[in-house]
Amino acid sequence: MNKDRVEGKVKDIAGRVERQAGEWTNNPKAQVKGTAKQAEGKVQNAWGKAKDAAQEASDKANSKPPQRVEDETEVEETDSKEARRRG
Repeated sequence: MNKDRVEGKVKDIAGRVERQAGEWTNNPKAQVKGTAKQAEGKVQNAWGKAKDAAQEASDKANSKPPQRVEDETEVEETDSKEARRRG
């Protein structure tokens, strides 16, 4: 979780509180200001999520590919071929 996600969530919550206080006090300016702050927080939070997703994709692309593991059938086939060669 990066800084943008945290700050965005804080702004979102602060905007909700301010908007709700404006509704309770019948103050349209506070409602509008709170709604704007809430929207700003949502956008910043979404930007942080996008940055996190891009970082995860980059990390995944730069990591080593998974190693192939033989299953039991392949091991048995190899053992039987080797036994036939010897025998």
